[in-house]
Parts: sequence; C-alpha cells; structure tokens
Amino acid sequence: MHFEQRTVKKPVRCAGVGLHSGKKVRMTILPAPVNHGIKFRRVDLPGTPDVTAQFNRVVDTSLATVIGSDGCIVSTIEHLMATFAGLSIDNALVELDAYEVPVMDGSAGPFTRMIVEAGIQNQEVARHYFVLRDKIELREGEKSVTVHPADSFRITCSIEFKNPLIGKQDFDLDVTDEAFASEISNARTFGFLHEVEYLKRYGLAQGGSLDNAVVIDKDQIVNQDGLRYPDEFVRHKVLDCLGDFSLLGMPILGHLIVSRSGHQFNHAFLERFFSQKALWETRAVPRQNGLSLDSPKSVAN
Repeated sequence: MHFEQRTVKKPVRCAGVGLHSGKKVRMTILPAPVNHGIKFRRVDLPGTPDVTAQFNRVVDTSLATVIGSDGCIVSTIEHLMATFAGLSIDNALVELDAYEVPVMDGSAGPFTRMIVEAGIQNQEVARHYFVLRDKIELREGEKSVTVHPADSFRITCSIEFKNPLIGKQDFDLDVTDEAFASEISNARTFGFLHEVEYLKRYGLAQGGSLDNAVVIDKDQIVNQDGLRYPDEFVRHKVLDCLGDFSLLGMPILGHLIVSRSGHQFNHAFLERFFSQKALWETRAVPRQNGLSLDSPKSVAN
C-alpha cells in the first residue's frame, strides 16, 4: 500500500498500432505533478487537447473503453490504465499522435516493463483513497459487480464461457505492484476466430493479429505458442477490470467481486458508485497509523 502520490521518474516512449483502427501510433508517458491525475493529450490535433481519464469522460464501451471531450477521443485505454492502477501511479500525462492507444502484445506487460525500467517517483504528498462505509452492488442477470469495505485493495473475478477451452474460471488477487506485474500484466486480450473475422469484415479489429491477441477456434488455440497461463482468460478480465475501475480517479480500499462483467457493465457500476456518495468518503491514510481507517481527515463532498 502506498501512502504518497506517485508518477513516472522520466519519460517513457513506445510505438505500435491500434487494435481496432490498425493505425500506427507513437506514445509518450510523461511525469506529472501532484493532483494531476492521468490525462491523455492528442498531439496530432490542433491545440493538442487533453482528456482526463475519469468515468464521466467515457463515451463508448462497446468494444473497448473510449474517453472523450469536446470532440476529442482516446480509444482502448484499459490496458494502459490497468498498468497505472497496478503500479500505483496517480499522475501522468500520456501523449499520443493518433486516437488509439497502441495494443502492443495485447497485454499490459510491455507498458509495465517500460515504466518499471524508467522508475517510479514518490511525490511526498498524501495519496487519497475511496473508503467504503458499506457495500455497493450492481446486478443484472448473471452479471454483477460488488465492492465491500476492506483495509486493502483486492479483486475477485469470475468468468464463464460455453467454449470448452475457457469454461468457468476464477481469480483472486490482493493488488500490489509486484502481484500485478507478475500475475496479471502479461495476460493478453482474447477473442474467437469467427468474431475476429466478422469485426474485420466491418472495418474493426484492423490491428488485431496473433501477435497481440489469443485467438480461439472452436476447441483449440490458434496461436502457435499457446497460452501464457492456463487461466490467461480470467487474468485478462482482471486486467480489464483494473483499467476500467481506475476511472474512478482515485484508488479504492475495498474488495471488488466481479462476475461475468465487461467494459459496459463496469462503467455502469462506476455510475452506481458515484450515485451512492453516502456509502463512501475519500481519505488519506496516515503512514504512522498503518492501515487504520480512523483518520478524521476527509475530503468527501
């Protein structure tokens, strides 16, 4: 658990293609001051507009998480946002020369390794958390997201597909920098061959390939190297959840239990969360008190 805000020590640069657009994109992650949050800057557009990575900037969740403001959009942010959340980075400016974040290998592993190599800087200003007074829940059929009060951040995720290679999978993680890097960051996005072919036919998934996704054809993995983990599918769903829930704009002290959710339902939960302000507050956790949640300081409103 980190008590101070954090940013990257120095700029981090990479290049790749967008998963859905297929367009080449260059990306730079820059250090940012305290209380800046995560912002994306489109350097290819006049005026180089910024979009803040927060739930109220989400404009589409049909195939990926897309944020936008005043006609400027940034697409497929979930893997990079998961990296920031998993490594406890609060402040960064992300510059892009196209509208979609590069897919890299379909996981958050490349982003994680680049940031860890560049270094992470503590900023000597208190980090604030969402502290739950009671559980918050959203259910719709077999989909559900629930967060319970806790003294740390933990996520339990379950998925179920009729495909025999996936079936029912569960994963439980106490989220720390080290656990994210080793257990979650390298899990790749996945899809079914017939769905990929359909999307490409309609001009989507133009950047998708076996180099950046696990592709399933009936009862076999098309990728020659197979899976990175036997349960890579649910691990990637945990990754997506970390990215989507990071759009709260502040880390949670709580236990998230997620079942059969996706980007759209995750976003619906964030809206439910912010409609239940009586059930949480934002608070710094003083270092000298360890994990004590009895601090009187609160900036909830």
